[in-house]
Amino acid sequence: MSKTVTTTPRTLQADGHLHGVIVACQRADGRWLLIRRSATVASPLKVCFPGGGIDGDESQQQCARREMLEELGVQITPLRCVWQQSWPQKKLTLFGWHGQLLSMDLQPDPAEVAEVLWLTESQLLAHGDALPGCGDFLLALIAQLPPDAD
Repeated sequence: MSKTVTTTPRTLQADGHLHGVIVACQRADGRWLLIRRSATVASPLKVCFPGGGIDGDESQQQCARREMLEELGVQITPLRCVWQQSWPQKKLTLFGWHGQLLSMDLQPDPAEVAEVLWLTESQLLAHGDALPGCGDFLLALIAQLPPDAD
């Protein structure tokens, strides 16, 4: 029995690409919030930062807030964009945002999220199911974080 993968038509931007946003939020223990995508969405069962395509003329920040609410039922504050990657063959451009969770009460939507993961940097970088670009985004993010005040 095959599963149906659902895709929502998205607006292509002036460069002919679909633009999307991914969001990295960190817990107090240093672990990063990732998801395993559900079996019924594009790139099924892959591990990635939460996010999705920009709708119409919404801003990257609006997209980040909407996607976190849709996927995980949680409000965030988008802090800043720290990474951008384009895949010409896919006509896809992603923007990676550092975000702050306003609550730790995650309520994942099972239609979009199969599993919530809290991974260390090394766990993500070594994860066999991580989507391409996740490691590059994480490294760019870490390079821009202020040093710990230990």
